Amino acid sequence: MPVHVLYVAPYYSANILQCLDALASLPDVRIGLITHEPETTLPERYRGRVVGHYQVRDCLDAEQLIAAGKAFQAGWGRVDRLIGFLEQMQTPLSIARDKLGIPGMTEAVARNFREKNRMKAKLREAGLPVARQALIGSAEDARSFVREVGYPIVLKPPAGLGSRATVRATDDESLASALAELFVTPSNPAQAEEFVRGEEHTFETVTIQGKPVWHSSSYYLPGPLQVLENPWIQYCVMLPREQLQPHAQTFRALNVRALQALGIGTALTHMEWFLRADGSMVISEVAARPPGVHLMPMMGLCHGVDMWQKWAELMVFERFEAPPRQFAAGAAFFRGQGPGQVVRAVEGLAEAQELAGAWVVDRKLPKVGQPRASGYEGEGYALVKGETTEEVVNALRGLVSSVRVVLG
Repeated sequence: MPVHVLYVAPYYSANILQCLDALASLPDVRIGLITHEPETTLPERYRGRVVGHYQVRDCLDAEQLIAAGKAFQAGWGRVDRLIGFLEQMQTPLSIARDKLGIPGMTEAVARNFREKNRMKAKLREAGLPVARQALIGSAEDARSFVREVGYPIVLKPPAGLGSRATVRATDDESLASALAELFVTPSNPAQAEEFVRGEEHTFETVTIQGKPVWHSSSYYLPGPLQVLENPWIQYCVMLPREQLQPHAQTFRALNVRALQALGIGTALTHMEWFLRADGSMVISEVAARPPGVHLMPMMGLCHGVDMWQKWAELMVFERFEAPPRQFAAGAAFFRGQGPGQVVRAVEGLAEAQELAGAWVVDRKLPKVGQPRASGYEGEGYALVKGETTEEVVNALRGLVSSVRVVLG
């Protein structure tokens, strides 16, 4: 008997279609699509494989997802899965599942992950190391928090996406600027946190019905906040050849406790954490969805699998298997330098090819004339793969030290 899966795909972006490809590759799966797009725009390769379509105006509106789910239940007789990987959709998806009686992450658990202030409270109640934080709705709230923890502090939206819209305040003047930038009011509060200094890592975990079955940990080089504050920085994400290096193996117990405290069921989660100079560890935050910054293809390179297919199989059939790690991998992000809004030149490509070309397995190079990127991932990237961690580190160093994207 096939599994009836509804996949929520607001737009046909590359990542969303990559995930749809993974779903379409699974046997015994009947796929229905909930999307902003009309049925006529569905790419030809999915004709016959996607057997249901429901157009909505807003995939973040739980009521519209519920209406779509009811239509599929009426037509198909049942719906077994309602899934989507974008972080912003996790709460409306969970509300719709609860209302429709579809198995999966519930609203209460989704809010534990999406509402960062609630997340930190849950983790703190479980005795886990997290940065001190507070939900602030005014300048006086912010000043009171500063009196408690001191400068610097970090401010971000309570339901933020990774490091986006994250601002650091180091004194009263930058605090005022941050409050204005985030437009903090009682009806639009921000999350304030003490600033944690240390190496920043990620920790990816596959859990099945609450039981951890697979882990991976990566390095940010440098950390995302430093990248956000310095637009000229070329940065990297690196997966070592060792699936869990000693520091990550030590952190694993904290990761498992945190996911249990938040109530995770079946998911691939993405946690960010800090390793301080004294060896202590602090949990930053965790998302109940696949990681970004090219970690999905990088994990696939390390293990010789398609990680999107593995994620689809996990969410549909609640099973996950991956061969042992055989390689290290990394991503170098090329970010424009200068005040302009258009790429005027890309320098150092020949040198980068000489230093790192043998290890590059995928790339999207910046092109002269393209507009400045709106996100912190930059105007282009290169993925590298090597048999040792040292090879990958050297290749990444060669890329970011050679390539220069000039904006004008």
